[in-house]
Amino acid sequence: MKEFKVIIVEDVALEMKGTLEIFRSEIPEAQIIGTAMDETELWKLLRDDQPDLVLLDLGLGGSTTAGVDVCKQLRRRYPGVHVLIFTGEVLNEKLWVDALDAGADGIILKSGELLTRGDVQSVLDGKRMVFNQPVLEKMLQRFRNSVLQDTMRQDSLIDYDIDEYDERFLRHLALGYTKDMIASLKGMPFGVKSIEKRQNDLVKRLFGEDQTGINATRLVTRAFELRILDIDHLVPDE
Repeated sequence: MKEFKVIIVEDVALEMKGTLEIFRSEIPEAQIIGTAMDETELWKLLRDDQPDLVLLDLGLGGSTTAGVDVCKQLRRRYPGVHVLIFTGEVLNEKLWVDALDAGADGIILKSGELLTRGDVQSVLDGKRMVFNQPVLEKMLQRFRNSVLQDTMRQDSLIDYDIDEYDERFLRHLALGYTKDMIASLKGMPFGVKSIEKRQNDLVKRLFGEDQTGINATRLVTRAFELRILDIDHLVPDE
């Protein structure tokens, strides 16, 4: 690794000390040209010298979003500077998304393996989306859940013989459309009586023999349970 310049932004003195020790012992090529406890100190440092990397904490001065705002400004004012987030915000996944949207090159959580030489090298080499193990584990779990839900939906469509008109009917029923409104949709070539017949048929398919007291609300609920309907894509036809 070639020598490079870095500024560390961290508002907790003890954590700043620990971060400095990581660079001293693990990444001696790092020339730390300054440390900042807040945004004001960072901009003062940047006026004097421009680093290759800013290691940025998200929580500054009691605000969990301050680091995101700093990242946005760094990207706008110093586009050639790499920004690596180093944060203790372990549970706030929305904040991670905001940081990436703000232009961060990666996120390293202050847990697990912490900051490694390989992480820093990857960012300096221009790699985007650099994460340590705790972030990757959460992403993998989200990916796994998403794949399983998609698989469950595909299985349900096959197992319960759901066609496009069944899906369209159930989706608009979930959106509060009446049978008259559904029948008038451009892509629904059925009258009200045919819609009622389709609903009864869906009740038989989704509930089996026990069809006592199954109304439209329970039918829609069952469609959500089976992942036939996706609440994240519950939109009416144009």
